[in-house]
Amino acid sequence: MSNTVYSEINFHITWHTKTSLPMITERIEKRLYHYLTHKILETPGARLHAIGGIETHIHIGASLQPNILVSDWIGKLKGSSSYYINHEVQPKGLEWQRGYGIVTFGTKDLQWVIDYIKNQKEHHKRGTTSDRLEKHFDDDA
Repeated sequence: MSNTVYSEINFHITWHTKTSLPMITERIEKRLYHYLTHKILETPGARLHAIGGIETHIHIGASLQPNILVSDWIGKLKGSSSYYINHEVQPKGLEWQRGYGIVTFGTKDLQWVIDYIKNQKEHHKRGTTSDRLEKHFDDDA
C-alpha cells in the first residue's frame, strides 16, 4: 500500500466463546490477551488501542489501514488464538463462536471506546454495558 494514504478507520470488535460458555478463565485470559496483542501488533497497518473482555467474550479496539481485509484478519486472530490456547495453555480450553461484531467509530470517541474495553468486567458487573458495542447473535448451528 502506498505510504501516502491517510486514514482514520477505527473499529470496536467483539466475539464470543462457543455458546457463550465462560471459557476465558484467569488462567487463559492473560495468555490470550498477550497472544492477540502480539498478533495485532505484528500486522502491518494495524494499531491496537485496547483489548479486554469477560469470561464469555472479548473486545478489541483497533485502527486498521484500508488495505486490511477485516473479515479475514479477524478470522485469523480467532483461529490462531484458539489454536494457541488449546495447544500451549490448556487442551480444549477455548473455542470461539462463529462470527463477530464490529462497529466503526470516530476518532473523537476513541478514548471512550478504550475506557469501555478496559473496564469490561466492571461494566458487566454494574450492568452499564453499551448495547451497540455488546450486540451479538447466537450462531453456533
